[in-house]
Amino acid sequence: MNTATTQKAMALRALHVPGDPLVVPNVWDAASARTVESAGFPVIATGSAAIAPVLGYDDGEAAPAGEMLAAVARIARAVGVPVTADLERGYGMEPAELVERLAAAGAVGCNLEDSDPRTGTMVDAGEQAAFLAAVRAAASEAGTGLVINARVDTYLHGEGTPDERLAEAVRRGRRYLQAGADCVYPILASDPAAIRSLAEEIDGPINIAFHPGTPSLAELAGLGVARVSFGPGLHRAVQAYTARMVAAIKIGQSPYGPDLPAR
Repeated sequence: MNTATTQKAMALRALHVPGDPLVVPNVWDAASARTVESAGFPVIATGSAAIAPVLGYDDGEAAPAGEMLAAVARIARAVGVPVTADLERGYGMEPAELVERLAAAGAVGCNLEDSDPRTGTMVDAGEQAAFLAAVRAAASEAGTGLVINARVDTYLHGEGTPDERLAEAVRRGRRYLQAGADCVYPILASDPAAIRSLAEEIDGPINIAFHPGTPSLAELAGLGVARVSFGPGLHRAVQAYTARMVAAIKIGQSPYGPDLPAR
């Protein structure tokens, strides 16, 4: 593996600092990636729930792996900073293939989730840990330095009380770090006390998804978060804005408001 790739992976890993989080406004194409890079963000992160509809598919691994990875490759070619890709649960690829194709696409990190994207069923924690360990082993053999962000879906698809979901997220997060993950992503965790507990009890870098109702970026830093992502939120906001513009055109009005130039 070339030196530039491993250096980008090292840079991405080093940016996961509890209390000084890496902030990644997730992108969906080369144009949005360039916008994020131009704003000064040090990393580009893709979001499967944003890219899939751009490609004409639903989220949940409905997009073919080849099309998703081709989209990642276009993004990686368009920017100079490290790229990390949301790969859902791997699109059915074996660990060695996943690592190889990610590297070929120019990505140095990935998200991998622990629920079945098609059914929402939680995957057994041991099975997911073994999968993550196999991905880590394949990346080590290939020398890619791949940065693994292990998504924990107990707040999305888990069962039980909030305290039970928290305890399960901690159990899974610890196990995934032991298996070789670099960061743990308990998606949809938003309660400040729960986030603090996750950061303290998992005892490793955690990623929190920012959405309405989530603590502010400064508050998340204070809670010990190491990474903040936005998932499909920005893409959905852009689509909603486009819909309002189109609706204005439909009734014969100008779509351009004072905050949007005509050129």
